[in-house]
Amino acid sequence: MEDRQNDQNDDVFSFFAPPYESTFSAATPSTLFNRSAYSSSSSSGDDESQPSVDDSNKRIDYMIQFLDRRLSEDGNHDGIGDGNGSDSLPEIVGKCGESGIFKVPIRSAVHPNRPPSLDVRPHPLRETQIGRFLRTMTSTERQLWTGGEDGALRVWEFSELYGSGRGLEVEDTAPYKESLGNEIGSAVVCMIGDEGSRVVWSGHRDGRIRCWRLRGDHGIEEALSWQAHRGPVLSIAISAYGDIWSGSEGGALKVWPWDALGKSLSLKMEERHMAALSVERSYIDPRNMVSANGFANTLTSDVTFLVSDHTRARVWSASPLTFALWDARTRDLIKVFNIDGQLENRTENSVYPDFGSEEEGKMKITASKKEKAQSSLGFFQRSRNALMGAADAVRRAATKGGFCDDSRKTEAIVISVDGIIWTGSSNGVLMRWDGNGNCLQEFSYQSSGILCMFTFCSRLWVGYSNGTVQVLDLEGKLLGGWVAHSGPVIKMAIGAGYLFTLANHGGIRGWNVTSPGPLDNVLRAELAGKEFLYSRIENLKILAGTWNVGEGRASTDSLVSWLGCTATGVEIVVVGLQEVEMGAGVLAMSAAKETVGLEGSPLGQWWLDMIGKTLDEGSSFVRVGSRQLAGLLICVWVRHDLKPYVGDVDAAAVPCGFGRAIGNKGAVGVRLRMYDRVLCFVNCHFAAHLDAVNRRNADFDHVYRTMTFSRQSSSLNAGVAGASFGVSVPRGGNATGVNIVEARPELSEADMVIFLGDFNYRLDDITYDETRDFISQRCFDWLREKDQLHAEMEAGNVFQGMREAIIRFPPTYKFERHQAGLAGYDSGEKKRIPAWCDRILYRDNKKHLGAECNLDCPVVSSISQYDACMDVTDSDHKPVRCVFSVKIARVDESVRRQEFGNIINSNKKIKVLLGELSKVPETIVSTNNIILQNQDSTILRITNKSEKNIAFFKIICEGQSNIEEDGQAHDHRARGSFGFPQWLEVSPGTGTIKPNQIAEVSVHLEDFPTVEEFVDGVAQNSWCEDTRDEEVILVLVVHGRFSTETRKHRIRVRHCPRGGPGKNQFNDRPKTSGQINALHRSDYHQLSNTLDVVEQLKNLHSP
Repeated sequence: MEDRQNDQNDDVFSFFAPPYESTFSAATPSTLFNRSAYSSSSSSGDDESQPSVDDSNKRIDYMIQFLDRRLSEDGNHDGIGDGNGSDSLPEIVGKCGESGIFKVPIRSAVHPNRPPSLDVRPHPLRETQIGRFLRTMTSTERQLWTGGEDGALRVWEFSELYGSGRGLEVEDTAPYKESLGNEIGSAVVCMIGDEGSRVVWSGHRDGRIRCWRLRGDHGIEEALSWQAHRGPVLSIAISAYGDIWSGSEGGALKVWPWDALGKSLSLKMEERHMAALSVERSYIDPRNMVSANGFANTLTSDVTFLVSDHTRARVWSASPLTFALWDARTRDLIKVFNIDGQLENRTENSVYPDFGSEEEGKMKITASKKEKAQSSLGFFQRSRNALMGAADAVRRAATKGGFCDDSRKTEAIVISVDGIIWTGSSNGVLMRWDGNGNCLQEFSYQSSGILCMFTFCSRLWVGYSNGTVQVLDLEGKLLGGWVAHSGPVIKMAIGAGYLFTLANHGGIRGWNVTSPGPLDNVLRAELAGKEFLYSRIENLKILAGTWNVGEGRASTDSLVSWLGCTATGVEIVVVGLQEVEMGAGVLAMSAAKETVGLEGSPLGQWWLDMIGKTLDEGSSFVRVGSRQLAGLLICVWVRHDLKPYVGDVDAAAVPCGFGRAIGNKGAVGVRLRMYDRVLCFVNCHFAAHLDAVNRRNADFDHVYRTMTFSRQSSSLNAGVAGASFGVSVPRGGNATGVNIVEARPELSEADMVIFLGDFNYRLDDITYDETRDFISQRCFDWLREKDQLHAEMEAGNVFQGMREAIIRFPPTYKFERHQAGLAGYDSGEKKRIPAWCDRILYRDNKKHLGAECNLDCPVVSSISQYDACMDVTDSDHKPVRCVFSVKIARVDESVRRQEFGNIINSNKKIKVLLGELSKVPETIVSTNNIILQNQDSTILRITNKSEKNIAFFKIICEGQSNIEEDGQAHDHRARGSFGFPQWLEVSPGTGTIKPNQIAEVSVHLEDFPTVEEFVDGVAQNSWCEDTRDEEVILVLVVHGRFSTETRKHRIRVRHCPRGGPGKNQFNDRPKTSGQINALHRSDYHQLSNTLDVVEQLKNLHSP
């Protein structure tokens, strides 16, 4: 939902291209966003695009409601109150509420300063997700997969993204399939998609790796599971050779060869238990290969990240402070270095010489097969290495404990198509590395921590702990940024033309891969124009009551008089009490409790129970949140039938007494989300005495600026409010973001804030006797002119921009206890002048009187009752109550998603824009057939024929076959994640090709290709493959700049060691398309440059 009002501070720092009229001619519409292209049949896609009967009825209801509101506007322009009805009371408004931290937060049907998003899973209420929060996410060609804390997996089909959830969840997510988490019971920690096997691999907290696939009935099936580690599986990756690498605690790193995995996946269901045992013992421990070289003690930190470098066939393993670089084919360690790029030292007394750093940083540490087999180091040397490793682990643990700057920890790592590795740290610094582990550049565009990153073609997306997403190009230039979620962005995935972001609270949004760009402006305007089709208005009443109880206890009759008779017909009840208990001992105990995270008292609980009985708690109302700070207490109840719509309840406290440390004065607050709008209730007790006006103003300012409902929200605001701009600096430099806007307090971002309490503002320039006379004559208009609070609000010194109904009840302070009527005012020696100390004020989304409730102004309130209970005599203050009539505009996410899809698939201008932006450049390859023999190497040339578009390519292995005596390929076998066989090296495996340029890819047969069998991490036997004829199908996959659609070229590669039939079936340079196994080539057109190789490529055809 674009108007996700819980998103704290929706301000955006972005560099969007201005709207413009397209000047290019209409092109064939791209299928980038056509969900039917992902359906199994055209009919199913058509069915999904059709709204259900329920959704159609909703549209009609929303349109009727919209028309009713429009028609009623004409008769509601009297300018009194808010235009919400004749019952609303007139109000006064505090000055200076139009700017700064008191400005009403931006709300809109579609936010004007960020790209429109597709809410796959709207922000769920926290209370509904306890123990089942989504924690990781990945994507395949057709689905989006997520894993939760309970071990359950959810799968969204891209063909159904625009569909109705049909009541799957309260938050009305898009249609999905779900596994049963209670059958697994172990949280999903990491996931990765495997397109080659059409499965998804997940690592779990119990140390198991599980393999998942979709059944024919579209259910989720566990295909394979085994115990991979003793500790949790923290990271998982698939290498360029199809092997699975997994990392765990204490530096544990294992490689699971594809041969064993593929064999196990091919077994029948009844043989799965044997498969698990076989796979468990098939792993390779690459650390065993380097322990003899003294590097084992540097590999003891948790392996929190694994990234496969398909460009160079390497694997990066990362801990928070160190990196290790491995060869994906041989599993040899190449390099170990820290976050500063410095090489990690081995043990000083290693029996092997040190390796210098070569020109490209290559420092391969390998042992011969013989050395590995003989385990040349003796028992004492291995023991010494183990002790050194333990000491290193202690050192690193101490570093984590505060002896080192923990803010530099690596929190995310990705590799882009050009082979550049990007790492993000907890202090917001981006680091750019080459494939050999040399740091090239640092960037800093935010001070908030980086939690995730994702790359696709020419762009890098960065997700921050404050909910911000930034978009960079592959050179590190910032293209734009916006607040994507109200919580930290923890994972990203891509598919069907969207960049999906998963927030810590479990919400998932899809962002157009072209954003920021011209498509955003068109989509924003279209969605905003259809607001009336997917929005509705909810009406409710809020009863707010405040009472300074003066350390006393109330009778049941008093509570019924104050709250019980008014609670009928209201949906929310908010009660704030002051001076529940006081005294030095109470304040000291309260302060001590606060330091250890405790709060509350027996007397406070008594009040909660008594008020709960008055409200018929349990039958009519349910308590959702409370907070006590010394004598201050606040509690919120909601009616039972509204409980499913209320959540994300947080509490806060701000002491203002004795140096802002003691709770005799201060505030307590409760924040909740209802109908996806944020409501805050704050109970205050400010400084006393007639002449302490400035102190009271300062107390309010302190409370407003510092009230923090959760640490997460605190860090969120710091980064969201300020538009941080950064600069790139060379290695060793220092760049930090510059916040140019003051951070907005959390209260500033609420849709409605109600302040209630004993504000202690008095009456100025009037005597006790004069006040009593005016009260007896009920001349409250004249008394209001003496009110300090109204004077300060008029001057813009306090409660800026907030509203209060005009007071028409007697002053509520100070009275003699248990004396009824107006005669009960203080008549003792001090004769304190009566005053309206107890007040209730509010602020909603209105920017002016008479504002209409809609998605631009989603919460509109008026006051229908504001009075004091003068018959209650249990305290020296009278209780005050206020009834708010509130209108809340909410979005029907199911209908909005369908409208989003209709716009994408039917709007002509969007189709033209997508057709241009998602073009895939035309490419040709130099050959379709390659034969390799005796360590042969050949060059595959890829030509980008486009005049202006960059081509992005990746080479994968579609499958492997054996060549029989007749020269034909048989026994075709898929490779895991399209990985290469061990005997083949393709470099680079990914890359970019500029317009009119040629890329060269080396295809090389490795020396003496062998197959090794591992048991429990140790090689048991091996045999030579040199007598086998094999064939693989390489697929060159070409992307455009923004398109998830591709062009593909297939190249046959034969390994024919004996020069037999395979050699005779097709030549190294096939000339005709009629030869066996030769593939058709596309026509070639002369390019603008005149390279010799271009001349050789004339008249060629590519698939």
